[in-house]
Amino acid sequence: MMTQELFLGLCGFALVSSITPGPNNLMLMASGINFGFARTLPHMLGVSIGFVVMTILVGLGLAQIFVRFPIAYTVLKVGSVVYLIYLAWKIATASPPESSANSTAKPFSFLQACLFQWVNPKAWTMALMSVTAYVPADHPILGLVIVASVFGVINLPTVGLWAFMGVQMRQFLQDPVKLRTFNLIAALTLLASLYPVVTHDLLSHPALATP
Repeated sequence: MMTQELFLGLCGFALVSSITPGPNNLMLMASGINFGFARTLPHMLGVSIGFVVMTILVGLGLAQIFVRFPIAYTVLKVGSVVYLIYLAWKIATASPPESSANSTAKPFSFLQACLFQWVNPKAWTMALMSVTAYVPADHPILGLVIVASVFGVINLPTVGLWAFMGVQMRQFLQDPVKLRTFNLIAALTLLASLYPVVTHDLLSHPALATP
């Protein structure tokens, strides 16, 4: 059974990992700036619910597929890099809010945000660490439900905070030059988040090593 100490540690890990910068939060802040809070809501819900589903599936043993079939992990890794580069380009070239009526740019949908978790390096790290560190071996299913529930409760308000910060910056960035400068910085920061993917395996946690 999960002890009080383990539960508090889980809550702390969920808060810190959810609120710190990463692809999801950077994209939500950029979405808040470029599209506003209301249009970013499906993106926020997709991030939160999509990550909970991902954590449950990882806890049920999905990550072992990549351990047993390394080519599947290679495909995931390459796909993650390519897709994040594409998203960085989309952020860098986003149109100013006042010209959005003449632009084809759209915020992430709920489904897109859910699916993005599977190519998000930080989401993989969070899911793997939470399952291996906080799910007790004697009650794995109940522990997994608790882990997923804690992230579900904590993740949504923290990702919403990033979207809200973007909305607050929206007025300051009404100047198209300032907005494009911010979008460029956000895109470069998103590219920088690829460093751990390129330099080492996200699935190299000891708990996932083959026996």
